[in-house]
Amino acid sequence: MKIMMTGFEPFGGESMNPALEAVRRLPERVAGAEIVKVELPTVYGRAGEVLEEAVRREEPGAVLCVGQAGGCSGILVERVAINLRDARIPDNGGRQPVDEAVREDGPAAYFATVPVKQMAAAIREAGIPAFLSYSAGTFVCNDVLYTLLHLAAREYPVMKGGFLHVPYATEQTVGKPSGTPGMALETIARGLERAAWAVVSQISEKT
Repeated sequence: MKIMMTGFEPFGGESMNPALEAVRRLPERVAGAEIVKVELPTVYGRAGEVLEEAVRREEPGAVLCVGQAGGCSGILVERVAINLRDARIPDNGGRQPVDEAVREDGPAAYFATVPVKQMAAAIREAGIPAFLSYSAGTFVCNDVLYTLLHLAAREYPVMKGGFLHVPYATEQTVGKPSGTPGMALETIARGLERAAWAVVSQISEKT
């Protein structure tokens, strides 16, 4: 079994992206499943293309995409992707779409197909703050989750898909306002590993 884990390149003036750095720190296997690590560009459309190419190449049993949500105090397990691009800041390609559909032929929204409650519980059991989230935003993170779930619905109905947002890495909070939450990269990586474990456990129970 393969679990694909993706992380984005830095964006918004940051020198690093804790999502990508934490994914890179994951072990090669979790609960017996091979972990395939993929870097995504923080660019509308192109990120989804890279994701789709990787899915077709690797044919994973599940995909967990990971993005940065600066300001959150724990790991957020996303439940919903919406068919909307509405950017507060430009992406890394300079695009800043407003009120644009991710897919003109797609539904208004998709629900994640991974066990979101079990993932959040597994992360908390490791002593790491984790919460369910009902909005992945309208930036490239949501774009990728929607693209993933749209692809699964059309071509890979057995493949599970989900998304996690992670806080700033501790070192990113230097120079930011007092009280800005941060988390050690090793802790973020451990949380992602626990989330992957929960996904593998669900798939194993059904096979």
